[in-house]
Amino acid sequence: MKFSPATSFRLPAEWEPHRSTIICWPHQKEDWPGKFAPIPWVYVEILKHLAQSELVRVIVQAEQDVSRVHKLLERAHGEIENIEFIIAKTDRSWMRDTTPAFVKNQEGATIGIPFQFNGWAKYSNWKKDRKIPQILSKVLDVPFVPPIYQKHEFILEGGAIDSNGQGTLLATEECLLDEQTQVRNAGFTRADYEAVFRQYLGVQKTIWLKNGIAGDDTHGHIDDVCRFVNHNTLVLCREKNTSEINFSSTEKNFERLQGTTLADGSNVNVVSLPMPAPLYFENLRLPASYANFYIANTVVLVPTFNDPNDRQALGMISEFFPERTVVGIHATDLVWGLGTLHCLAHEEPA
Repeated sequence: MKFSPATSFRLPAEWEPHRSTIICWPHQKEDWPGKFAPIPWVYVEILKHLAQSELVRVIVQAEQDVSRVHKLLERAHGEIENIEFIIAKTDRSWMRDTTPAFVKNQEGATIGIPFQFNGWAKYSNWKKDRKIPQILSKVLDVPFVPPIYQKHEFILEGGAIDSNGQGTLLATEECLLDEQTQVRNAGFTRADYEAVFRQYLGVQKTIWLKNGIAGDDTHGHIDDVCRFVNHNTLVLCREKNTSEINFSSTEKNFERLQGTTLADGSNVNVVSLPMPAPLYFENLRLPASYANFYIANTVVLVPTFNDPNDRQALGMISEFFPERTVVGIHATDLVWGLGTLHCLAHEEPA
């Protein structure tokens, strides 16, 4: 499909109806060094809940993996009828960042925007992941519009942005504007990013926060620190412990949002989301965050960390999704891979 300036796109909010959720069965043991054994069982738990909500498209590396997943689901009394398998080679399993952004055109049809991927400008094994859009374009039967800006391919991960579906988008300067660390698009300015967001995602206003959270090896993804829960409400992670490294950065983000307006001119409603106590494994700080929840058609999956704040976070998120079941997924093993629920899943709009 050829893009023209007259084409008008809209990036739907995650809570809008899904046709499916796309995940990739975990296989890269280096993402969970020395702790891979429990990870497939965490995915089984995720699959059990998602398959009750909608079709789940699961990418596996080989045909024999299909039967393995079936056996694990059967042992855990999970349904398999609402799961569809895609056999394709990938480097990793973080589908939020490698799956295309799906937008709606003026007629309401779904269009894929395959932003480029470069391993978060940190890792070298990403060439298989870069082919995921091509694979999905055939499976989903969705036309794709490659994003080109000033004759350059545009690099962007799904975890770096969050949308309210009505023209407003969230991002952090740490992730997209830092010219020294994990640079995605060298030389691109705030105005350049906003031009791309406007052209390909239909975004009229971008709200820029300063930083993400400690331990995030993506260098500041928004989906670990702040998320839309409806068209005008954000849940923002706020650290209460003044001696904790996240305290200063989360307070600065809170200050930035004071008086901020949306694309339609209305005020942003900011709700403070607690943070779990600092989580470490082998002396490495992990990006444990309740903001990394995933919204499906009938369920919201929220990472939990054996922390006293788990219950408070689940209760707060439940208030915003009264017609969905909010389920906590134990993520202390999963987060050793430096990501949790939102990082591993990507919605396909209905």
